[in-house]
Amino acid sequence: MISSSLLDKIRVGVLMGGRSIEREVSFNSGRTICDHLDTQKFDIIPIFQKDNGQLYLLPWHFLHRGKISDFYNRLENEAEKINWDDLKKTVDFVYISLHGRYGEDGTVQGALEILGIPYLGSKVFGSALIMDKIAQKTLLQASSIKVAKDIIINSSDIKNISLDIVLEKLKEKKINLPVVIKPVHEGSSFGVSVISKKDDLLQAIKNAATCTFGMVQSVLVEEKLEGMEFVVVCLQKPDKTWFGLSVTEVIIEDGYDFYDYDQKYMPGRATKFTPARIDEKIQKNILDTCLKVTKLLDFNAISRIDGFLTKDGKIYIIDPNSLTGMSPSSFLFNQAAEVDMNHTQLINYLIDSELKQYGISNTNLIVDKNMNKIENLKKRVVVLLGGNTNEREVSLDSGRNICYKLSPHKYEVIPVFVDNKKELYKISNKLLVQNSTREINDLLTQDMKTNWSDLPNICDFVFIGLHGGIGEDGSVQGMLEMLNLPYNGSGVLASSLCMDKFKTNKYLKTKKIDVADSVVLDIKTFETNKNEEFLGKLTIDFNFPLIIKPHDDGCSFFVKKIKDKKDLLKNIGTYFKESGKDSVMIEEFIIGMELTGGVFGNENVVAMPPSKVLASNDILSIEEKFLPGAGENLTPAPLPQKALTFIQSEIAKTYKALNLSGYARIDCFYQDAKISPTKKQRLVILEINTLPGMTPATAIFHAASEIGLRPMEFVDKIVELGFELHEKTDIFYILPDKKFRADLIN
Repeated sequence: MISSSLLDKIRVGVLMGGRSIEREVSFNSGRTICDHLDTQKFDIIPIFQKDNGQLYLLPWHFLHRGKISDFYNRLENEAEKINWDDLKKTVDFVYISLHGRYGEDGTVQGALEILGIPYLGSKVFGSALIMDKIAQKTLLQASSIKVAKDIIINSSDIKNISLDIVLEKLKEKKINLPVVIKPVHEGSSFGVSVISKKDDLLQAIKNAATCTFGMVQSVLVEEKLEGMEFVVVCLQKPDKTWFGLSVTEVIIEDGYDFYDYDQKYMPGRATKFTPARIDEKIQKNILDTCLKVTKLLDFNAISRIDGFLTKDGKIYIIDPNSLTGMSPSSFLFNQAAEVDMNHTQLINYLIDSELKQYGISNTNLIVDKNMNKIENLKKRVVVLLGGNTNEREVSLDSGRNICYKLSPHKYEVIPVFVDNKKELYKISNKLLVQNSTREINDLLTQDMKTNWSDLPNICDFVFIGLHGGIGEDGSVQGMLEMLNLPYNGSGVLASSLCMDKFKTNKYLKTKKIDVADSVVLDIKTFETNKNEEFLGKLTIDFNFPLIIKPHDDGCSFFVKKIKDKKDLLKNIGTYFKESGKDSVMIEEFIIGMELTGGVFGNENVVAMPPSKVLASNDILSIEEKFLPGAGENLTPAPLPQKALTFIQSEIAKTYKALNLSGYARIDCFYQDAKISPTKKQRLVILEINTLPGMTPATAIFHAASEIGLRPMEFVDKIVELGFELHEKTDIFYILPDKKFRADLIN
């Protein structure tokens, strides 16, 4: 039972992970929910379910990992096991963030019904119905809702199915290639493919049937619809009436046949238009159809309906979902922004509405009579995001996350978008939740524009969420110094130095810090020397393999491992042709354990436990850095404590040597005495990130959590360090007396 005391917060258990192949999506959604639940109203209790069904109270220092495997093996020792019956004593309400099998199919809903615990979303029957694509399509067709024509390959027939039988079934239903093949009981595009050649049909059917390890399921082979793909999110009011938020138009990327997993979850990939670019009458028809589907399928609290508007104006429903993904730029938040609801308001609305349906009035929020005074004491923080570099999509993801991680009780957050011309635009939540910088650029209007010189009038602090280019090369830092505005991170000199990897290496060598040997080759030298003659112009000898990369860019942009001279010649030619750059860095390939280490501080420097970076190939890809469920980081790195202490000491030494401020992330390789050319352990510094990525599951949050700092607390610390540094700088600006200044220093 929920406590009747008005002073007790409602305990919301956020259930994530689970037993389905969508567990990574679930973990990503659960993290977003925990980040945006109002802590003034609710106590947040993250609950993780392993793939074997075991429940754990998830420690907060695991919540912002990028992948479940980053903490999976530590659960047994560091997390508290609970069983289903324990939930009654642990939580008052469950926000189900499980996706797919065991999460949306009535299974977990049935368990919560038995326990008598209120929960969010569709109940047992509605959930079970929604997760069976065959049953839902049958019901929709019976109610005159258009669905794609299909044939069903039953699980019992998969093993012995022949191509002739499949082709005959398609012919009977008058379904021509290409077709969409999908498993009957999965979501998030798992097991889905579009097949244009008949010889590929059988393998695609078998892949769909076995996409969940250890089982075979039935498969749908559907006609491929042509037209505008759309998504509609519907919400339920406390009185159980429904309303549709908006219609989002989804643009499939060139070269792709459908909206796949990477397009759904990789920052900047998908293009979405909310509202869709169709006239109001058609929008209303789509909304009405989706509301009808929502009621027919017995949804509760929320629905997400995917469909197609065909070229002849017909509306087809292809995939109703009872629990939509909750990544920061998901359809749900995208459409909620159209009615001016931010993430926290939307999540609280869903819970409050559901509580009222259970007959529970959430009146436990104590209203502070001095709220206006508190509001006036908030610091105004501009968050710069976007930019004009190859890293602008990551910057959008970082900047958006910073906006959400700045404590709403301490800061008034003002998102400011930096466009390709380096001009500023104050953007609304509607623009902030867009999936890509392309979409934001298309929605910018002149009334949003602001000048750099106007920043002191609208804020007290600037949080630079840009990556690369002007954000990290000292340019923005210089502007903010001229405007006398405090900001996060290092100053002009340290930023501009670290932006050039080659110059940073040369500088660190003078400080007796180990770095990879490297040289910079300019395009003129390369183009005026035929074949391999340009190698003779290099001032350093290398053994293969080696690495080529830009000396002034990040996020794995055009980083290649080179195996021999022929490979070097080919890739350098491609580099200059495709990168638009006039120089390339050629670097020694370092053997050892790849690490990344977060560090923060001004005078007092704290090097956090380093993370071991696991790449599927030799070079960590951008997908492994930022796509949910891709890549892997082990924090702390699996090394003896003595080695970890040495690494942290070297990282702190590097940070101080470069005169860095605020925070940074240092990428490096650790070599023990066995593989080190010096026969002693050493740390080889590769790259300094003065404004490291701040995406929801970035490695620096993993490290901070290991020393007891949650993401909001870590972001708050960065702001505090920025204010601290600026205050000290101000003293020297206003005290010109040399003797007094010397006395102050001493």
